[in-house]
Amino acid sequence: MPKRVTILGSTGSIGASTLDVIRDFPDRFQIVGLSTRRNGALLNEQITEFSPEAVCVASPEQANALPSDNCGADLLYGEQGLLDLVRNYDADILVVATVGFAGLFPTMAGIERGMRIALANKEVLVVAGDIVMAEARARQVPILPIDSEHNAIFQCLNGGEGRYLRRAILTASGGPFREFKPDRLKRVTRQEALNHPTWNMGPKITIDSATLMNKGFEMIEACHLFGLTPDQVDIVIHPQSTVHSMVEFTDGSILAQLGQTTMYLPILNVLAWPERLPNRFEPLDMARIGRLDFSPPDPERFRCLDYAYEACRRGGSVPAVLNAANEVAVEAFLGERIGFTEIPAIIREAMDNHHPLDNPTLEDLREVDRVTREKAHEYAGSSISQ
Repeated sequence: MPKRVTILGSTGSIGASTLDVIRDFPDRFQIVGLSTRRNGALLNEQITEFSPEAVCVASPEQANALPSDNCGADLLYGEQGLLDLVRNYDADILVVATVGFAGLFPTMAGIERGMRIALANKEVLVVAGDIVMAEARARQVPILPIDSEHNAIFQCLNGGEGRYLRRAILTASGGPFREFKPDRLKRVTRQEALNHPTWNMGPKITIDSATLMNKGFEMIEACHLFGLTPDQVDIVIHPQSTVHSMVEFTDGSILAQLGQTTMYLPILNVLAWPERLPNRFEPLDMARIGRLDFSPPDPERFRCLDYAYEACRRGGSVPAVLNAANEVAVEAFLGERIGFTEIPAIIREAMDNHHPLDNPTLEDLREVDRVTREKAHEYAGSSISQ
């Protein structure tokens, strides 16, 4: 019996890679639901190929723009439509490949339905990790990480060695600016920032990789996924992106997970778990790679990383502020309304002006997200400088 899969964010890079996996294993997986925020044309192609039971788009206008001959898929839209897609259509696996705060409530709905959560949305755990993980434990729902770094840790722990875990070591390519001086960063253009040296990702995640906020989010995720404190998660720059992450156990042994630089493999690992399926990728040629380099991140270049550690240590509502301010700042940079170095400046301003909540509810976090976005838009409009 094929596993039934719903993909939130099916037209993004992770969603498209997930469909690549499913395309290669049609006897193993069956698509139930798909969603997109804006790419209706690609969604329509996916509907034709995979015949989902339902699809969700951002607005009724987008739904009306889809061809009437949509292979019988039910058309949903908006935030409520995304929730309905999860709640009303039976799936075994929910792939959360959306970007940003929008993934939080559908993920909670998937946990309530008892679906396996294949998580690629960093913000879900950054914003509400305590709540999400507590609910998943209470319902005995597995949350399996798709991100290559967390998937590497998951594989190194072999599903059950967490009690011996002393430290997780996340690797980062360092992005395109790992050797730039602080003054040069002020002149970084949108095009330069979108030119990632290793990974092919969506624009938001690519900018987060350039600022290293992406790695800060991954640190917070690792704390929630594997029961660690921020002091137990180290980050190293590894330009080759061959070692996806490492774990250190209490006896000092370190295990690393290595693999091709492709999201296909961690996605396949999560969808097929606990099985391992042969696939079309060639074995990793270590002799051709030749060398593996590691170095510490530079806090002068990557201020966002320090802000992420601070937010994680402070906890409560502060990580939600970190995320909301970052989303707004990145959007403003991509729209060429602010400079690259103003991204961390806006985040700093938002964190400094927030009155933290110690034990926020999901509705508290929704309000914190809303208020922070309003303020961050004001900061971006006033062109805060470092």
